[in-house]
Amino acid sequence: MRWEKWKQSEAMEKGGGPGKRWGHTCNAIRGGKLLYVFGGYGQSNSQTNQVHVFDTDSQTWSEPAVKGTPPIPRDSHTCTTVGDNLFVFGGTDGMNPLGDLHILDTSSNSWISPQVRGDRPQAREGHSAALVGEKLFIFGGCGKSLNHPSEVYYNDLYILDTKNFVWQCAATFGKSPAARDSHSCSSWEDKIVVIGGEDEHDYYLCDVHILDTDTLVWRELNTSGQLLPPRAGHSTVAFGRHIFVFGGFTDAQNLFDDLYMLDIDTGIWTKIMPSGDGPSARFSMSGDCLDPSKAGVLVFIGGCNKNLEALDDMYYFHTELLRDDGRDERRLEKLSFRKQLKMKCQQQYIVSSENDKALVTSGTVDSTTPCSVPQNSHQSQQYFHLNMYRPPIGKRTFQAKVTKNFPSGYSIETIIDGKPLHGILFPTSATNLSSQRKKDSEDVKSKVTENHGPVTISPTVHESPAEPTNSPTTKNTEHADVGQVQQVSIRGFENSNSILEVKTTVGTATSADSVTLNPSSVPEGSVAFPTSQEGQVEIAERT
Repeated sequence: MRWEKWKQSEAMEKGGGPGKRWGHTCNAIRGGKLLYVFGGYGQSNSQTNQVHVFDTDSQTWSEPAVKGTPPIPRDSHTCTTVGDNLFVFGGTDGMNPLGDLHILDTSSNSWISPQVRGDRPQAREGHSAALVGEKLFIFGGCGKSLNHPSEVYYNDLYILDTKNFVWQCAATFGKSPAARDSHSCSSWEDKIVVIGGEDEHDYYLCDVHILDTDTLVWRELNTSGQLLPPRAGHSTVAFGRHIFVFGGFTDAQNLFDDLYMLDIDTGIWTKIMPSGDGPSARFSMSGDCLDPSKAGVLVFIGGCNKNLEALDDMYYFHTELLRDDGRDERRLEKLSFRKQLKMKCQQQYIVSSENDKALVTSGTVDSTTPCSVPQNSHQSQQYFHLNMYRPPIGKRTFQAKVTKNFPSGYSIETIIDGKPLHGILFPTSATNLSSQRKKDSEDVKSKVTENHGPVTISPTVHESPAEPTNSPTTKNTEHADVGQVQQVSIRGFENSNSILEVKTTVGTATSADSVTLNPSSVPEGSVAFPTSQEGQVEIAERT
């Protein structure tokens, strides 16, 4: 890996270059043929709204004549590439944070101010943005509030539909990152990755958080290796599963000129010691990845030094890595596995369209809306008889999808505290099926291992001291007695270092194609697992 400095001063003599600036953005367009630099705090000691374009083939800068009404001058904004368009959001004009959205159509070099709808983000600067599919994700940053004269830090998440220009404030699950600004955010597969920043207490951060954009579940990535020191104002550029972090600061006298690489698959940080002369210590520079089909060439432009002087240099970083083509294959494998489970489920049950929408949903239970259920009438086998279940009012719910029924029970999938879990539900009273239960467990274990790598089935389930009540049998009863509740304890592995203790409440029922979990806190809380009779669950973490 090596640095290569581009002699920007030669271009500056000819004119057309962006000059000294920080807090700007740099975006690669058309496979890295063109680099668009917008905004920032310039050499005139003020914000700018100029657009400069670098042609990577001819190695020349230009300042195109741009049509339309441009955004007001700004820095600390975000600019996201969406096809041939650049979506500019937020930033600061030097006095106040901004909350406007502008689009630069690079095919015609025209500014567009779209009419947006929905729940818009508050004005902010120092936030981050990442694109997944057709959705633009905005996270964090800082702004001002009428109730707070000082800066307000955010850890909220907003999503913009880039086709219909509709904003929404996303309700996320799991532990969200702390409020922060001057962090970075990159997209990887169907996820966004947030790194570092500065929080509202002026602490500098080095944590890594990943949001699954399918389920909107946050999780903190456990990292190892040569760990990234805490910092803010750094620049990150993603190349496949690798994220490169350069520069940043922790205070006015502590700026960085180091380069780190994070492997998202393994969570391993590596401090890169490239050849060649790299950039000096700085913050608020900008960069992007050139043509991803090539051997990983990144570009970094400008920034600010410890004397708060804007810089005008440009560097190439040659990663000498090949694009990880396995990314799409892994995504397809995940979809294929879900489709297989869905097909198996449909063979056994009549699946309602409402429960077909997602593997996991969350919300507040409406007391007027019970779960409708079809009946499972296989009298000759010890299936659960699942009936109508009304979750406790106001309880937050998770849903686990029943993926297959066995002679001894059901296999299920869910997410608990951001962890994807695969489990087996079966009646404790079916002692005559213990050998069948064991066979079913091994069958599910082997299938999950085959599709998702190693999996750990939980230890033996222990029943609570409470005496069992006389629950109606599956064969002869159409409705479970909700008042007859038993509890059995189960153990599921939350991660390699801790054991998740869970209690399941039995004696109630829910629909045949989804089982509702009513969780309190995890891992110290308990979850109610409604079934029609005594039951227990084995949980296996999918690694």
